Amino acid sequence: MQTPAQPLTHDVVIVGGGLVGASLGCALAPLIERHGLKVAIIEAAPLPAAAQPDQWQPSFDARASAIAAGSAERFHRLGVWQAMRREAAPIRRIHISERGRLGVTRLDADDLHVDALGHVIANAWMGRVLHARLAELALDWHCPAKVAHIAPTEAGHRLALSDGSTLTAGLTVLADGGRSGLKEQLGIASRAADYAQTALIANVAVSEPHGGVAYERFTADGPIALLPLSGNAMELVWTHPAGEEKARMALSDGDFLAALQRAFGDRAGRFTRVGKRYAYPLSLVTAEETVRPGLAVLGNAAHALHPVAGQGFNLALRGVVDLVDTLAEHLAAGGAAGDMAALSAFDRKRARDRRDVVRFSDGLIRLFGARLPLLPSLRAAGLAGLNLAGPLRRDVARRAMGLER
Repeated sequence: MQTPAQPLTHDVVIVGGGLVGASLGCALAPLIERHGLKVAIIEAAPLPAAAQPDQWQPSFDARASAIAAGSAERFHRLGVWQAMRREAAPIRRIHISERGRLGVTRLDADDLHVDALGHVIANAWMGRVLHARLAELALDWHCPAKVAHIAPTEAGHRLALSDGSTLTAGLTVLADGGRSGLKEQLGIASRAADYAQTALIANVAVSEPHGGVAYERFTADGPIALLPLSGNAMELVWTHPAGEEKARMALSDGDFLAALQRAFGDRAGRFTRVGKRYAYPLSLVTAEETVRPGLAVLGNAAHALHPVAGQGFNLALRGVVDLVDTLAEHLAAGGAAGDMAALSAFDRKRARDRRDVVRFSDGLIRLFGARLPLLPSLRAAGLAGLNLAGPLRRDVARRAMGLER
């Protein structure tokens, strides 16, 4: 049951100040300036202390993300790419193979006449750059604070915060990763498919220069992704059947590197060092509703994907930009930020991309995770055939880059 309308304190309230929420705040800058849009961001974790860019000390253990070429273009539009690229490692080639099979596919930047297929950037650096831009904007922060209760009103939503504040928003955007329980409070169901897998994530050093090559290596125990970082470091995403990661988490560094070498092979050289290891259970989670009157759901709150294809954040960033573009058109025509007409238009615009990426990522994992007798040979033939088929290979590369096809 809706509560009576109250005067709005904000046009847009963003729940979550992580990479997705911060990107949305930056993307809203033109609307804040042009329409006087009142925006607030609610973030549960304390913000890191401000520091000058020249004081940045990248950590070997810092987690990183693969930023597709299309996402770099979107960050450029947000006015943050020049700063972000300072700590970005370019991906010049993607090497896809299956352990013990001859089939291989290579996606090369030269084939698409671009400098890089994407970049790998430490999450902490991306957050620092985005928050530096947010500090320049006229918006309100509630941090650290959580949304204790959310309820629809005739004009949007009412949010009661843990810091004692109460906000009323024309448009509330859930960009909190979906673990706060707010979707459940609002009765938004999610479809979940447990992969029965856990991702083990760490940074590793290799003996040979990686040359900007990213690897997707499918093994009998699960897929292994290696992403190039600065120097001779690479980020490792090693997928294990659920529970089997515990033994490898407990290994000494030397034994862990030896196990990784046996599983991956020598394509990247010798693994010489490993940083702190993290383990994350994996599942495919998609919200059954991504818009309602006065509400939009973005990022992992809308779709949590398997990380091996590196599509999750790139998909979310496309959603951020499309939402702001739709709001800009609607506000210019005299509408309000939370109008269902604008949100429905946004949802229709995003539907195909969201569906295609979910199917692509899920299908990739299920194909290479299956153990039917003839599948390994068929997969090897498919990878080899894809490498020979120029137009098809370029289409896959453009999909990986997050570019229009």
